[in-house]
Amino acid sequence: MSSYTNGTKGITNGTTNGTRDRFGASRSASVGTRPMPPTFASPEEEREFLKFRLAQAFRIFGKLGYDEGIAGHITVRDTVRPDCFWVNPFGKHFSLVQPNDLLLVDHNGKVQIEESGPNTLLNKAAFMIHSAVHAARPDVNCAAHAHSIYGRAFATLGKELDIITQDACAFYNDHAVYAQYGGIVGDEEEGTRIAEALGSKKAAFLQNHGLLVATDCIEATVHFYISLEKSCQVQLAADAAVAGTGRKTIKISPEDAANVYSIIGNMYGGWFSGQTQFQLLEAEEGVAFDFSLGKPVSVKRL
Repeated sequence: MSSYTNGTKGITNGTTNGTRDRFGASRSASVGTRPMPPTFASPEEEREFLKFRLAQAFRIFGKLGYDEGIAGHITVRDTVRPDCFWVNPFGKHFSLVQPNDLLLVDHNGKVQIEESGPNTLLNKAAFMIHSAVHAARPDVNCAAHAHSIYGRAFATLGKELDIITQDACAFYNDHAVYAQYGGIVGDEEEGTRIAEALGSKKAAFLQNHGLLVATDCIEATVHFYISLEKSCQVQLAADAAVAGTGRKTIKISPEDAANVYSIIGNMYGGWFSGQTQFQLLEAEEGVAFDFSLGKPVSVKRL
Protein backbone atom coordinates (compact mmCIF):
# COMPACT_ATOMS: atom_id res chain seq x y z
CA MET A 1 0.00 0.00 0.00
CA SER A 2 1.39 3.39 -0.99
CA SER A 3 1.47 5.96 1.78
CA TYR A 4 2.23 9.61 1.99
CA THR A 5 4.75 10.58 4.62
CA ASN A 6 5.56 14.10 3.50
CA GLY A 7 5.21 15.31 7.07
CA THR A 8 1.95 13.38 7.46
CA LYS A 9 0.43 9.94 7.32
CA GLY A 10 -2.84 11.49 6.18
CA ILE A 11 -2.85 10.46 2.53
CA THR A 12 -2.92 6.74 1.99
CA ASN A 13 -4.09 4.72 -0.94
CA GLY A 14 -7.76 4.17 -0.27
CA THR A 15 -7.88 5.23 3.37
CA THR A 16 -8.64 8.37 5.32
CA ASN A 17 -7.23 9.92 8.45
CA GLY A 18 -8.80 12.31 10.95
CA THR A 19 -11.77 14.41 9.84
CA ARG A 20 -10.84 14.79 6.17
CA ASP A 21 -11.18 12.45 3.23
CA ARG A 22 -7.88 13.14 1.49
CA PHE A 23 -9.11 11.94 -1.90
CA GLY A 24 -12.73 13.06 -1.97
CA ALA A 25 -14.02 12.60 -5.50
CA SER A 26 -10.65 13.40 -7.09
CA ARG A 27 -10.53 9.90 -8.55
CA SER A 28 -13.21 11.00 -11.03
CA ALA A 29 -11.00 13.74 -12.48
CA SER A 30 -8.57 11.46 -14.29
CA VAL A 31 -8.29 8.28 -16.33
CA GLY A 32 -5.44 5.92 -15.55
CA THR A 33 -3.16 5.34 -12.60
CA ARG A 34 -2.97 8.28 -10.22
CA PRO A 35 0.48 9.42 -9.09
CA MET A 36 1.03 9.06 -5.38
CA PRO A 37 3.16 11.11 -3.00
CA PRO A 38 6.63 9.78 -2.17
CA THR A 39 7.48 7.32 0.57
CA PHE A 40 10.56 7.39 2.75
CA ALA A 41 12.72 4.82 4.51
CA SER A 42 13.12 6.88 7.68
CA PRO A 43 12.05 10.14 9.33
CA GLU A 44 15.56 11.47 8.74
CA GLU A 45 15.30 10.87 5.00
CA GLU A 46 11.90 12.52 4.94
CA ARG A 47 13.27 15.49 6.87
CA GLU A 48 15.84 16.13 4.15
CA PHE A 49 13.12 16.21 1.51
CA LEU A 50 10.86 18.45 3.60
CA LYS A 51 13.62 21.00 4.14
CA PHE A 52 14.38 20.99 0.41
CA ARG A 53 10.67 21.33 -0.43
CA LEU A 54 10.03 24.06 2.13
CA ALA A 55 12.91 26.15 0.79
CA GLN A 56 11.46 25.68 -2.70
CA ALA A 57 8.08 26.88 -1.42
CA PHE A 58 9.64 30.12 -0.20
CA ARG A 59 11.29 30.69 -3.55
CA ILE A 60 7.97 30.08 -5.32
CA PHE A 61 6.32 32.66 -3.05
CA GLY A 62 9.16 35.07 -3.78
CA LYS A 63 8.81 34.56 -7.54
CA LEU A 64 5.08 35.28 -7.28
CA GLY A 65 5.66 38.49 -5.36
CA TYR A 66 4.18 37.35 -2.06
CA ASP A 67 7.01 38.99 -0.12
CA GLU A 68 6.47 42.25 1.79
CA GLY A 69 9.72 43.20 3.47
CA ILE A 70 10.25 40.88 6.42
CA ALA A 71 6.59 39.77 6.65
CA GLY A 72 5.40 36.25 5.93
CA HIS A 73 6.27 32.72 6.92
CA ILE A 74 5.72 29.09 5.98
CA THR A 75 6.22 26.23 8.42
CA VAL A 76 6.37 22.46 8.13
CA ARG A 77 6.17 20.00 11.01
CA ASP A 78 9.39 18.07 11.56
CA THR A 79 9.23 14.30 11.12
CA VAL A 80 12.14 13.51 13.45
CA ARG A 81 10.84 15.78 16.21
CA PRO A 82 7.08 16.28 15.68
CA ASP A 83 6.98 18.79 18.54
CA CYS A 84 9.06 21.14 16.35
CA PHE A 85 8.60 22.85 13.02
CA TRP A 86 10.87 24.34 10.35
CA VAL A 87 10.49 28.02 9.46
CA ASN A 88 12.32 30.74 7.53
CA PRO A 89 14.87 32.90 9.37
CA PHE A 90 13.67 36.41 10.13
CA GLY A 91 14.99 38.98 7.67
CA LYS A 92 15.87 36.80 4.66
CA HIS A 93 14.05 37.34 1.38
CA PHE A 94 11.80 34.46 0.32
CA SER A 95 13.65 34.13 -2.99
CA LEU A 96 16.97 33.48 -1.25
CA VAL A 97 15.92 30.77 1.21
CA GLN A 98 17.82 27.47 0.95
CA PRO A 99 17.43 24.32 3.10
CA ASN A 100 20.46 25.15 5.24
CA ASP A 101 18.90 28.52 6.15
CA LEU A 102 15.85 27.06 7.87
CA LEU A 103 15.26 27.22 11.62
CA LEU A 104 13.99 24.32 13.72
CA VAL A 105 11.73 25.70 16.46
CA ASP A 106 9.88 23.92 19.25
CA HIS A 107 6.36 24.81 20.36
CA ASN A 108 7.75 26.95 23.16
CA GLY A 109 9.49 29.21 20.66
CA LYS A 110 13.00 27.92 21.33
CA VAL A 111 15.25 27.75 18.27
CA GLN A 112 17.16 24.47 18.12
CA ILE A 113 20.54 26.04 17.46
CA GLU A 114 22.50 22.92 16.50
CA GLU A 115 20.00 21.94 13.80
CA SER A 116 19.21 25.42 12.48
CA GLY A 117 20.81 27.70 9.92
CA PRO A 118 23.35 30.41 10.73
CA ASN A 119 20.78 33.20 11.14
CA THR A 120 18.80 32.09 14.19
CA LEU A 121 16.63 35.19 14.42
CA LEU A 122 12.99 34.08 14.75
CA ASN A 123 9.96 36.10 13.71
CA LYS A 124 7.84 36.20 16.87
CA ALA A 125 4.59 36.49 14.93
CA ALA A 126 5.53 33.40 12.93
CA PHE A 127 5.94 31.44 16.13
CA MET A 128 2.75 32.75 17.74
CA ILE A 129 0.52 31.97 14.75
CA HIS A 130 2.07 28.74 13.52
CA SER A 131 2.75 27.09 16.88
CA ALA A 132 -0.90 27.59 17.81
CA VAL A 133 -2.12 26.14 14.51
CA HIS A 134 0.24 23.16 14.63
CA ALA A 135 -0.71 22.45 18.26
CA ALA A 136 -4.45 22.72 17.67
CA ARG A 137 -4.44 20.78 14.39
CA PRO A 138 -2.46 17.51 14.38
CA ASP A 139 -3.53 17.07 10.75
CA VAL A 140 -1.78 20.29 9.72
CA ASN A 141 1.81 19.75 8.71
CA CYS A 142 2.34 22.89 6.67
CA ALA A 143 0.94 26.39 7.20
CA ALA A 144 1.59 29.55 5.19
CA HIS A 145 0.87 33.20 5.92
CA ALA A 146 1.92 36.08 3.70
CA HIS A 147 0.94 39.65 2.90
CA SER A 148 0.13 39.03 -0.78
CA ILE A 149 -1.67 41.91 -2.47
CA TYR A 150 -5.12 40.56 -3.35
CA GLY A 151 -5.53 38.48 -0.22
CA ARG A 152 -4.55 41.48 1.86
CA ALA A 153 -7.06 43.67 0.01
CA PHE A 154 -9.85 41.12 0.38
CA ALA A 155 -9.05 40.72 4.08
CA THR A 156 -10.18 44.32 4.64
CA LEU A 157 -13.76 43.37 3.75
CA GLY A 158 -14.44 41.13 6.75
CA LYS A 159 -16.29 38.52 4.70
CA GLU A 160 -15.92 35.08 3.22
CA LEU A 161 -15.16 34.44 -0.42
CA ASP A 162 -18.14 34.32 -2.78
CA ILE A 163 -18.25 31.07 -4.71
CA ILE A 164 -18.40 32.60 -8.18
CA THR A 165 -15.86 30.49 -10.09
CA GLN A 166 -14.95 26.84 -10.38
CA ASP A 167 -11.62 27.48 -8.66
CA ALA A 168 -13.32 29.21 -5.73
CA CYS A 169 -15.24 25.97 -5.11
CA ALA A 170 -12.05 24.57 -3.58
CA PHE A 171 -12.86 26.77 -0.57
CA TYR A 172 -16.58 26.06 -0.35
CA ASN A 173 -17.41 25.74 3.37
CA ASP A 174 -13.67 25.35 3.95
CA HIS A 175 -12.43 28.81 4.87
CA ALA A 176 -13.01 31.18 7.75
CA VAL A 177 -12.68 34.83 8.71
CA TYR A 178 -10.72 35.95 11.75
CA ALA A 179 -12.79 39.08 12.21
CA GLN A 180 -10.61 41.15 14.48
CA TYR A 181 -7.32 42.92 14.10
CA GLY A 182 -5.16 43.33 17.15
CA GLY A 183 -1.96 44.64 15.64
CA ILE A 184 1.17 42.61 15.00
CA VAL A 185 0.68 39.15 16.49
CA GLY A 186 2.93 39.22 19.53
CA ASP A 187 1.26 37.12 22.18
CA GLU A 188 0.10 33.56 22.66
CA GLU A 189 -3.54 34.51 23.10
CA GLU A 190 -3.73 36.13 19.67
CA GLY A 191 -2.24 33.04 18.04
CA THR A 192 -4.73 30.86 19.88
CA ARG A 193 -7.65 32.99 18.71
CA ILE A 194 -6.47 32.73 15.11
CA ALA A 195 -6.21 28.93 15.43
CA GLU A 196 -9.71 28.83 16.93
CA ALA A 197 -11.11 30.93 14.08
CA LEU A 198 -9.47 28.62 11.53
CA GLY A 199 -11.08 25.65 13.25
CA SER A 200 -11.02 22.54 11.05
CA LYS A 201 -10.84 24.54 7.80
CA LYS A 202 -7.86 24.87 5.47
CA ALA A 203 -7.83 28.65 5.04
CA ALA A 204 -8.69 31.88 6.78
CA PHE A 205 -8.81 35.59 6.08
CA LEU A 206 -7.01 37.46 8.87
CA GLN A 207 -8.85 40.76 9.16
CA ASN A 208 -6.82 43.73 7.81
CA HIS A 209 -3.83 41.41 7.61
CA GLY A 210 -3.71 38.69 4.94
CA LEU A 211 -4.23 35.01 4.18
CA LEU A 212 -3.53 31.89 6.21
CA VAL A 213 -3.57 28.44 4.61
CA ALA A 214 -2.98 25.22 6.55
CA THR A 215 -2.94 21.70 5.07
CA ASP A 216 -1.25 18.36 5.52
CA CYS A 217 1.62 18.88 3.07
CA ILE A 218 3.77 21.60 1.54
CA GLU A 219 2.49 21.15 -2.00
CA ALA A 220 -1.18 21.45 -1.01
CA THR A 221 -0.49 24.52 1.10
CA VAL A 222 1.35 26.23 -1.76
CA HIS A 223 -1.38 25.35 -4.25
CA PHE A 224 -4.30 26.42 -2.09
CA TYR A 225 -2.56 29.63 -1.07
CA ILE A 226 -1.99 30.57 -4.73
CA SER A 227 -5.55 29.56 -5.63
CA LEU A 228 -7.04 31.59 -2.78
CA GLU A 229 -4.96 34.64 -3.71
CA LYS A 230 -6.17 34.38 -7.32
CA SER A 231 -9.77 33.86 -6.20
CA CYS A 232 -9.51 37.09 -4.20
CA GLN A 233 -8.18 38.86 -7.30
CA VAL A 234 -11.04 37.52 -9.44
CA GLN A 235 -13.72 38.51 -6.94
CA LEU A 236 -12.32 41.99 -6.46
CA ALA A 237 -12.28 42.44 -10.25
CA ALA A 238 -15.78 41.01 -10.68
CA ASP A 239 -17.24 43.12 -7.88
CA ALA A 240 -15.65 46.23 -9.39
CA ALA A 241 -17.03 45.34 -12.82
CA VAL A 242 -20.62 45.05 -11.60
CA ALA A 243 -20.50 47.98 -9.19
CA GLY A 244 -21.75 50.53 -11.70
CA THR A 245 -24.13 48.30 -13.63
CA GLY A 246 -26.70 47.39 -11.03
CA ARG A 247 -25.96 43.74 -11.70
CA LYS A 248 -24.69 41.10 -9.29
CA THR A 249 -22.17 38.34 -9.73
CA ILE A 250 -23.77 34.95 -10.33
CA LYS A 251 -23.05 32.54 -7.51
CA ILE A 252 -22.50 28.83 -8.05
CA SER A 253 -25.26 26.75 -6.45
CA PRO A 254 -24.45 24.99 -3.17
CA GLU A 255 -24.99 21.60 -4.81
CA ASP A 256 -22.59 22.31 -7.66
CA ALA A 257 -20.08 23.99 -5.34
CA ALA A 258 -20.07 20.96 -3.05
CA ASN A 259 -19.59 18.61 -5.99
CA VAL A 260 -16.65 20.58 -7.40
CA TYR A 261 -15.16 20.95 -3.92
CA SER A 262 -15.16 17.16 -3.51
CA ILE A 263 -12.94 16.93 -6.59
CA ILE A 264 -10.54 19.89 -6.26
CA GLY A 265 -10.76 20.91 -2.61
CA ASN A 266 -9.37 17.78 -0.98
CA MET A 267 -5.79 17.26 0.18
CA TYR A 268 -4.84 14.91 -2.63
CA GLY A 269 -6.10 17.42 -5.17
CA GLY A 270 -4.02 20.10 -3.47
CA TRP A 271 -0.91 17.91 -3.47
CA PHE A 272 -1.35 16.92 -7.13
CA SER A 273 -2.07 20.47 -8.31
CA GLY A 274 0.81 21.84 -6.27
CA GLN A 275 3.28 19.59 -8.08
CA THR A 276 3.18 21.85 -11.11
CA GLN A 277 4.66 24.84 -9.25
CA PHE A 278 7.59 22.74 -8.07
CA GLN A 279 8.10 21.18 -11.50
CA LEU A 280 8.46 24.63 -13.03
CA LEU A 281 10.84 25.83 -10.32
CA GLU A 282 13.03 22.75 -10.71
CA ALA A 283 13.18 23.21 -14.47
CA GLU A 284 14.12 26.88 -14.05
CA GLU A 285 16.71 26.30 -11.34
CA GLY A 286 18.09 22.97 -12.56
CA VAL A 287 17.89 21.30 -9.14
CA ALA A 288 15.51 18.55 -7.99
CA PHE A 289 15.35 16.04 -5.16
CA ASP A 290 16.55 12.54 -6.09
CA PHE A 291 14.60 10.09 -3.94
CA SER A 292 16.94 7.20 -4.73
CA LEU A 293 19.90 9.20 -3.38
CA GLY A 294 17.98 11.10 -0.72
CA LYS A 295 19.42 14.47 -1.73
CA PRO A 296 19.13 17.29 -4.29
CA VAL A 297 20.80 16.75 -7.68
CA SER A 298 21.33 18.79 -10.83
CA VAL A 299 18.76 18.32 -13.60
CA LYS A 300 18.32 19.76 -17.08
CA ARG A 301 17.22 23.37 -17.05
CA LEU A 302 14.69 25.00 -19.36
